[in-house]
Amino acid sequence: MTAAPRSDNATPSAHDRVYRGLRTRIMHGEISPGQALTLRGIGKDFDVSMTPAREAVRRLVAEGALFLSSSGRVSTPELSNERIEELAALRALIEVELASRAMPRAHFALIERLQTIDASIAERIAQRDATGYIRTNLEFHRTLYLRAQAPAMLAMAETVWLQLGPTMHALYGKLRRTEPPRYHKLIVAALKAGDEPGLRLAVRSDVTQGLRLLAS
Repeated sequence: MTAAPRSDNATPSAHDRVYRGLRTRIMHGEISPGQALTLRGIGKDFDVSMTPAREAVRRLVAEGALFLSSSGRVSTPELSNERIEELAALRALIEVELASRAMPRAHFALIERLQTIDASIAERIAQRDATGYIRTNLEFHRTLYLRAQAPAMLAMAETVWLQLGPTMHALYGKLRRTEPPRYHKLIVAALKAGDEPGLRLAVRSDVTQGLRLLAS
């Protein structure tokens, strides 16, 4: 009787697990700009073989989250000032539109949820937890944008967040925050008042001000 073939970790589920795990680390700024990564190291971190690690890297390079040099070195990108400005402009375009589309569906429970997340952001700042700050800040924006019911547009926004992840960690250190982003309160106030122009202005200011400071 022939034994059933042994399943190993080079499966689509393993590829996806490594991809999603590494993607989350990059998006939340857990990996510094310009930091080199190896397939062996990724495999060890996620307890998989080289094949799922290679597939995850390939996908993340395609998304602009990782950079592959001509010599085969894999690293997180170090963004130029021009690239930061470009990504800030993309955030302003995409996220302002998402917020505008979300406004008609901004019920009381959503506003309450945004205020709860903002309180969590304050806790991360008090603890000087840069990664936690980036994660909860993105959660604030994602929670609002999900109400837009525009999945393709939200996916584009998340790709921009992914490309900016390592840089956002550097930005947090430069801003030296002591309280939640003040524009979050303006976003919530505009949602309560049904003030679309105020919402658009608050979102645009929130997503661009810090990045442009970093590029200056």
